[in-house]
Amino acid sequence: MRQDKPGVLLVNLGTPDAPTTPAVKRYLKQFLSDKRVVDSPRWLWWPILNLAILPLRSPRVSKLYASVWMDEGSPLMVYSQRQQVALAARLDMPVALGMSYGNPSLKSAIDSLMEQGVNRLIVLPLYPQFSCSTVAAVWDGITSVFAGYRSLPSVNFIRDYAEHPAYIAALKASVERSFAQHGKPDLLVSSFHGIPQRFANEGDDYPLRCHDTFEELKTSLGLSSSEAMLTFQSRFGREPWLMPYTDETMKSLPAKGVNHVQIMSPGFSSDCLETLEEINGENREIFLHAGGTRFEYIPALNDDEAHITMMMELVNQYR
Repeated sequence: MRQDKPGVLLVNLGTPDAPTTPAVKRYLKQFLSDKRVVDSPRWLWWPILNLAILPLRSPRVSKLYASVWMDEGSPLMVYSQRQQVALAARLDMPVALGMSYGNPSLKSAIDSLMEQGVNRLIVLPLYPQFSCSTVAAVWDGITSVFAGYRSLPSVNFIRDYAEHPAYIAALKASVERSFAQHGKPDLLVSSFHGIPQRFANEGDDYPLRCHDTFEELKTSLGLSSSEAMLTFQSRFGREPWLMPYTDETMKSLPAKGVNHVQIMSPGFSSDCLETLEEINGENREIFLHAGGTRFEYIPALNDDEAHITMMMELVNQYR
């Protein structure tokens, strides 16, 4: 009789192996070659990517990575590995970490679980809000790995957890800690990673899921619509992305009488370049240069105990 042996696959986006131009170039090439991320025709996109974007962006982006690199490595990798270790300590089943791009690869993570006899895979993409450009890319990557297997495990795939009570509770606790340390700000900003507006027009419910998280968090904190705001960051290219844009918002707030902001990025399960450099660096400068007086960044949930508890609750639904 087939014995049931579950295992957990944690998946995050990925990161360069080092804050160097060659490593960043390798990572960006894999990331920006995925049609889930950039869906332009290949004949048009390949020359732009290989002849312009990679040569020009890689040196600049490597310097940005160097500015946030930790002693143990890339912040996203460090926190993801801590999450894996902490979750494994709470569960009586194997837990592996794989990245959609870069190392450790999805294949290496799945192979390690299969070698341990896992025949039921619980996949937890560490993206609280579904998007075709992130969660669907995980789905594609897993099915690509399985194409080389003779026998397949059964799969429980966690689509997202935008409104999960334990997720909202963990976010609420992180905000309350910040309020207690720095005082209540004029405005709490929740900055989510953007996607092209076209993706949403074509059926991606990502913006709806971001608003679901934002509304649940706002309600749990007892904040009014004038005390909390949702924005979108990290746009790329020329076409319209989800609005309002975080950087433009930061520039405009002081003129509206908002002098003290606290900002968080609830869509990121781990701190990374987009939170540490873009939000706590670039957007801090934009806000203060525009006349704001106080700016505090609320860290991602990372390996906070409440975050690990949430992951455990998600996995336990499929035990």
